Amino acid sequence: MRIPRCALVCPKKLLTLGFAAIAAAGLLAPTGSAATPRPAVLKLKTVRVGAGGNPSAAIVPFTDAIYGSCSEAPPSGAGCQEVGGVKHRFGIGQLEVTVAQWVAFLNTVDPFGRNRHGLYSSTESGTAWPRFGQVDFVGRARAGRHYRVAAPAWADKPYGFANFLRAARFVNSLFNGRVLSRRGSSDGFRYITYRVRLSRRTERGMYDMRNPKTTRQRKVGFVLPSQDEWIKAAYYDADGSGAYSYWKYPTNPGVFGDGSATAPAATTLNPATGDVTNAAVQPLANYHASGQPAPSWCPSSQSAEACATTNPFGLEPQLYQTAFQGSLSSGGQALTPSPWGTLDQGGNAVEWTDTITPPPFGVKGARVWRRLHGGIANAPPYQLWLSAVGLQPQDNVFYTAVYPWLGFRVGVVGKPGR
Repeated sequence: MRIPRCALVCPKKLLTLGFAAIAAAGLLAPTGSAATPRPAVLKLKTVRVGAGGNPSAAIVPFTDAIYGSCSEAPPSGAGCQEVGGVKHRFGIGQLEVTVAQWVAFLNTVDPFGRNRHGLYSSTESGTAWPRFGQVDFVGRARAGRHYRVAAPAWADKPYGFANFLRAARFVNSLFNGRVLSRRGSSDGFRYITYRVRLSRRTERGMYDMRNPKTTRQRKVGFVLPSQDEWIKAAYYDADGSGAYSYWKYPTNPGVFGDGSATAPAATTLNPATGDVTNAAVQPLANYHASGQPAPSWCPSSQSAEACATTNPFGLEPQLYQTAFQGSLSSGGQALTPSPWGTLDQGGNAVEWTDTITPPPFGVKGARVWRRLHGGIANAPPYQLWLSAVGLQPQDNVFYTAVYPWLGFRVGVVGKPGR
């Protein structure tokens, strides 16, 4: 199931599976101790992105070209966007939010396992989906222990079942939490590592979840990156390499107009752990290169047959294996940095931004659409391009249940904790 050029719009073939077959099942009533444990403490390593006031790049979505401005771009039905220009300094996660971090968040904000805000779907379990299930729910458990990582190897993989609403609630928990420490470091790139005790408050903070079109409510704190912030961190080189100072890929400058000739190499993964085994090959990204098998692995706690056949949609094995190929790899192990030091902005999981955008041409309704970027483990190289600006409804329950490559990383504006 590669991301189509329509940029993450739900494919008709999957719709025929029947929504009822993949709707989240009711969770068991929680039992056990009513004592609520302390909220979890998370560590977040962020990169510092400077060069405020950088120029934008002009792109036509999903085309292999870059322009100095939209006035230079040829007419196109897809339109032209000027992206990547950001006036302020900001921070962005070096890595995507991991499964272990997500589970810690779930047990903090939903200690009794009631799932009031739809933060969990049954398709996420290792039982329902042996190959892609990341998080198990345990009905009979002590408070704060209803959610657990489905297999040890999932802990350092990107959380892959996010919609915008889930990601925004995670950010609100950070925003409302307590910054215990912030430590700067550098190795050619500049980092700030935060230790934050999460808050149980998810409905108001940086985002007001009562408002479907919520935007940032504060000038300082943790955020979801905007599309421009995300693109600048992934592609803009303040030293001037690339075209108009923009790289074609988050891993290397590439050459605009050469198709996939200068694309990064594709990862190979340990078949039992999902660890990257060819990191010596650089530049490198976790995506599906043309003519090669998609990177894949099966948790060692599952059988090869279960990973190849068992799925929550009732798909026949051959159709299932065709539709669901690439697997998420361990975060950061491809080792190839963006111009600012982020990892995995090309490939692995596609990532949410907080930028609201009009729906695709011809789509009507009141749903709120947001921008995504980054390509996935099952995507061809064009999804790693600067111009691969996707969009998706922020609350698409169908995709949250059937698309196990939806992730996010945290951004930072100002200096939280001071």
